Amino acid sequence: MFGTSGIRGRVGDEVTADVALAVGRAVASEGYDRVVVGRDVRDSGAMLVDAVSAGLCECGSDVVTVGVEATPTVARAIDPLEADAGVVVTASHNPATDNGLKLWNPSGKAFGPDQRDAIERRIREDDYELAAWDGVGDRTGHDGVRSIHADALTAAVDLERPLSVVVDLGTGAGGVTAAVLSELGCHVRTLNGQEDGSFPGRPSEPNAETLETLSTLVAETDADVGIGHDGDADRMVAVDETGTFVPKDALLALFAREAAGDGDRVAAPVDTSLAVDDALETVGASVTRTQVGDVYVAERTTEPDVVFGGEPSGAWIWPDETRCPDGPLAACKLVELVADRGPLSELVAEIEGYPIRRTSIEVTDKEGVMAEVSEAVHDRYDDIETLDGVRVETEDGWFLLRASGTQPLIRVTAEARSAADAETLFADAQTLVTETVTRRS
Repeated sequence: MFGTSGIRGRVGDEVTADVALAVGRAVASEGYDRVVVGRDVRDSGAMLVDAVSAGLCECGSDVVTVGVEATPTVARAIDPLEADAGVVVTASHNPATDNGLKLWNPSGKAFGPDQRDAIERRIREDDYELAAWDGVGDRTGHDGVRSIHADALTAAVDLERPLSVVVDLGTGAGGVTAAVLSELGCHVRTLNGQEDGSFPGRPSEPNAETLETLSTLVAETDADVGIGHDGDADRMVAVDETGTFVPKDALLALFAREAAGDGDRVAAPVDTSLAVDDALETVGASVTRTQVGDVYVAERTTEPDVVFGGEPSGAWIWPDETRCPDGPLAACKLVELVADRGPLSELVAEIEGYPIRRTSIEVTDKEGVMAEVSEAVHDRYDDIETLDGVRVETEDGWFLLRASGTQPLIRVTAEARSAADAETLFADAQTLVTETVTRRS
């Protein structure tokens, strides 16, 4: 039921009011007595909020609904509102047809494997602690959580000088970014600033292709940096002052190098570029690799010497602030870095880049395909790591094959220190998947 980023799927199919009701019942039955519930901009979210809230109240939990807000805004409100957990109804960067539910702890960390397993078991076994007529929970509303988040962001950065910033909100819920940057004195322009869960301005996922308008506007104005969010603003990516999309691995390396010092570690998933290792080596720090998914990165940041966590998807975690991937916080941190250190293009140029290739292959049975792919990899290669999917190290570089946690896809990643070696590894990795798919068809 739970992927790497909670429950997510097509509305009316994988994600229904029945599913949301069951999740609410299970969360309450697990003893979370007060729960904050919010949603992103998708119209289906209103129905799902009602359903999950009903399940929570039916099993005795009090519910605090906070309306349409960014995922990190909701996650960061749990502790100040003295709640035990939070539920965000969101499909993050997925298309408008999808929705989902993600569960949060007061620390800002998403529910971990043990917590998710407990919820799944209750749903699978229909094991709920339904309250008596006089024990059902109360449902109240709270409209001040955005100010809680905004105050935290303002306190987290100190700008040397105000910048000119363009923020592409993707018609999502991340308006707090533009508001806080303006409050900090920046000149802010917004793109796709209206909230619309059909995502008419661009697809929800922010990447080099979907942010072409942002790149053009930054390049043709005096803007110092461009910011792009997904629908619920847990992700943040960037465009430099020339209008060039900043590679996500380079952004991870910049944040990691800024956050870490001698002896520190940075949590990053198994598909992270060697460029991050090299950047951290210059400050005496190192990478500790995790499974793909912000919940695993966040879990690793609970270790005392892990000072930052991030993944190339655009999720960034500063554990001293919150263990929720916070796109608005990342935007403010990036603006602070540029104001202090100079043009983003020059900062990116300091990061050693290696050719890295990524793609996704659609399959009908990702678990079955991965099982056969893993067997084929073990027959052909020696240096294999199976923390998450199958990661192969060679003399020339590495490649990773792993099943998506949220979609019927096999993710393929390959990196090497030369373009030719990267292409060879990438082709070999793709062939392993396509041969398996062909053999099974």
